[in-house]
Amino acid sequence: MISYARKQPLPVGVTFLLVLAVTLRPSFSSDAVTTTSPPLPPPPPSNPERGDYNITNNGTVCLMAHMGLQLNITHLSRSTTKAVQVIVNLHPNLTTPSGACEADSSTLKLSEENINLTFIFSLNSTTNKYHLSGLQLSANLSDMAQPLIVSNSSLDYLSGTLGHSYMCRAEQTFSLGQNFSLNTFQLQVQPFGVTGDQFGTAEECDLDEDNMLIPIIVGTALAGLVFVVLVAYLVGRKRSHAGYQTI
Repeated sequence: MISYARKQPLPVGVTFLLVLAVTLRPSFSSDAVTTTSPPLPPPPPSNPERGDYNITNNGTVCLMAHMGLQLNITHLSRSTTKAVQVIVNLHPNLTTPSGACEADSSTLKLSEENINLTFIFSLNSTTNKYHLSGLQLSANLSDMAQPLIVSNSSLDYLSGTLGHSYMCRAEQTFSLGQNFSLNTFQLQVQPFGVTGDQFGTAEECDLDEDNMLIPIIVGTALAGLVFVVLVAYLVGRKRSHAGYQTI
């Protein structure tokens, strides 16, 4: 006859602990699942679209500007009461250009919703050189505690020669203090001496020249390295032939 051992009941205290553990386990799992990591910061915006902005005087084009524009604005937030930085790209299809051309000054004003950006160009009639002498911004974004107005009339950017255009494919940054800076992309501008509806001969910025110089330097260095390796190979081969003796 096979005998069976009789199971002994668990003590009351152990049974209570097991029931408590089974009861609490779903809540622990739920807490683990609902725990979330802090939100990631928004990705930086892509480069702005390039816009074509022309100003006419009596039906004749007197100022031409092709460029992508990006605004970096720092303002007091109405919702958080803290200083925040926002990056705004101007959209050419939503931007309205206006302005005027004078003998020694030209203006280009770009308006998009609650943003107005004005470029002021000056011409030195003695040297026949022009430059961007002033930049103005007025913005009233939805979360601004108060509108932002920034102006600087003592700039010296985008210098060119009368009858020529100024070109800079590289990104440029113009700072107007702590609250505003402007980034330009693929810029070409001619505020004076426009003939027809075409840009004059382009005078390129230093940034473009530097970008072209780097590939030239790298290519020259690689060519020199190839030459050194080739010379070393030929010298080594010549020495190996010289080492053989005729039988």
